[in-house]
Amino acid sequence: MRPESSLSANPADVALAVDLDGTLVRTDTLHENLLVLFKRAPWLLLLMPLWVLKGKSYFKAEVARRAALDARHLPYNEELLAYLQEEKAKGRKLVLATAADQRIADAVAAHLGIFSEVHASNGTQNLSGTRKLAKLKAALGTFDYAGNDAVDLPLWRESREVVVVNAPPSVLKQAQGLGRPVARVFEKPSRSLRVWVKALRVHQWAKNALVFVPMLAAHKAASVNLVTEAALGFVAFSLCASSVYVLNDLLDLEADRRHPSKKKRPFAACTLPVSVGVVLAPVLLIAGAAVCLLLPPAFGALLAAYYALTLAYSLRLKQVVMLDVLVLAGLYTVRIFGGSLAVGVPTSSWLLMFSMFLFLSLALVKRLSEVRRLRQSNETSAHGRGYLSQDYEQLASLGAAAGQVSVLVLALYISSKEVTAYYDHPERLWLLCPVMLYWVGRVWVLAHRGEVNEDPLVFALKDRVSYAVGAVAALVLWAAT
Repeated sequence: MRPESSLSANPADVALAVDLDGTLVRTDTLHENLLVLFKRAPWLLLLMPLWVLKGKSYFKAEVARRAALDARHLPYNEELLAYLQEEKAKGRKLVLATAADQRIADAVAAHLGIFSEVHASNGTQNLSGTRKLAKLKAALGTFDYAGNDAVDLPLWRESREVVVVNAPPSVLKQAQGLGRPVARVFEKPSRSLRVWVKALRVHQWAKNALVFVPMLAAHKAASVNLVTEAALGFVAFSLCASSVYVLNDLLDLEADRRHPSKKKRPFAACTLPVSVGVVLAPVLLIAGAAVCLLLPPAFGALLAAYYALTLAYSLRLKQVVMLDVLVLAGLYTVRIFGGSLAVGVPTSSWLLMFSMFLFLSLALVKRLSEVRRLRQSNETSAHGRGYLSQDYEQLASLGAAAGQVSVLVLALYISSKEVTAYYDHPERLWLLCPVMLYWVGRVWVLAHRGEVNEDPLVFALKDRVSYAVGAVAALVLWAAT
């Protein structure tokens, strides 16, 4: 933010009209309404071409009527909002003037309580560009205007003073060249590589290392072909998973903005616009499908099933108590099965059983952390989830039990006849049981204390003890070979 010229000595004499999308809020409310509608009633997408035929304003009105976007949790431009509140305190008249639908504009104005008038699209007229200019001149006469886009140039040209908010450099340059005083410039935040990495959830790619497990468990020599095929499987799962993460974040915007840590995610905080996510999700999916062409067809079919199940989880299944954690555990296990298909080695039923119980335990750790946060904030239920704060003890007992059952499966495998075919000293594998009991028990104790991140993978990647446990387990496996 930097001043370009001094404001009028009597700011109350001239009203300040403020745009909504991309200016007062760091998003496009139409895009967000469409995402809400897609999540709640995707079949209505079939009616949208008919709405469009009746005009853009009618289209916005129909979408806004059905989506009912919550104005309380929109990503407001806090810097601009503070400036507007200062101007309001000086006695200046503030007007909200937007091409968004009247329902959204009224909800925003009611929530903020700083606007004297609201002008918006009404279902018959789309209030943008020259239409907005004519409306403001008729209602206000002389005015100042705060906007962000090239469509605002006609309004800046006719306004007394210009306020530029989050505008691209080319638009800012045009606004400064109109011959009108530029009262304030609120800079557009830059997008660093870190923002993109966070949006893709690159750290979550560590889960996809499970595709290497069947190759390692088969005790075959790691040939170049096997490693290459497993690596391609890893890339395919990673691209597909990132596509799902982006889509999930787009569909969970409102819930994420209510969450103390998830509200910092790129799409929830609008450090990346939702329009970028709408393009990014299918591009990542197509890239993952392209990698599948280098692998057996069965792997591609499995990855398609993985994506469909993950999409179902994002749209509905994560709201169903216990089914959500079973699906999460299954998605982990699918990665192992995918690795088996990628490298062409059979998957042990012991490995699949062990994985299912262990990952069920970790999924329940995630839910326990969310329910614990509910208790701390004195809330009764999680938005977009099926769990209540009173479910804490039950989730803890189920999760700890699942973790112990995974160790029991490991013990049964060690005592089975199959193990003697792969290890010269199978009796040494019994040391894995106390190692796993320690790690699972420690995770659950720390989860009770609130020291485990809502995603146990993030916790494990940052936990030195987890690395030490992994090293000890690897040493035991080497000693048993």
